[in-house]
Amino acid sequence: MRICIGLLGGVLLSGAASAQELVYQPVNPSFGGNPFNSAHLLSIANAQNDFEPEEDDAADAGSSDVDRFVRSLQSRLLSSLSSEVADAIFGEDAQDEGRIEFGDQTIEFARSLEGITLTITELGGEQTVITVPTLITEPVN
Repeated sequence: MRICIGLLGGVLLSGAASAQELVYQPVNPSFGGNPFNSAHLLSIANAQNDFEPEEDDAADAGSSDVDRFVRSLQSRLLSSLSSEVADAIFGEDAQDEGRIEFGDQTIEFARSLEGITLTITELGGEQTVITVPTLITEPVN
């Protein structure tokens, strides 16, 4: 009788043990996890963030409306200047070389077989040279 109970108990216990396939589910929504985890993960990251801005960054954060307006205006003027340079190089009346003056900056460009060279000269004589390689495509036969 003891043998039967032992066998019966062994069969019952072995039936309870089963295996299933392990499937990895990422937590971060950037890697396919649940999108509702993003707010939770962001709050944890912000709680752990001990970054303190440098003095220059802190000064920008507290800048006045006038300072922000001047920076915005300066940015738009420089954007307009870059459009003018791009039109002179690539526009309808593209030129192989040229010179554009803007305030106390002079921009000279020259097109060659290797690329386009831009030389930006500031009032103090400081120069920045940018070379943009041109793509040469072979005609398809």
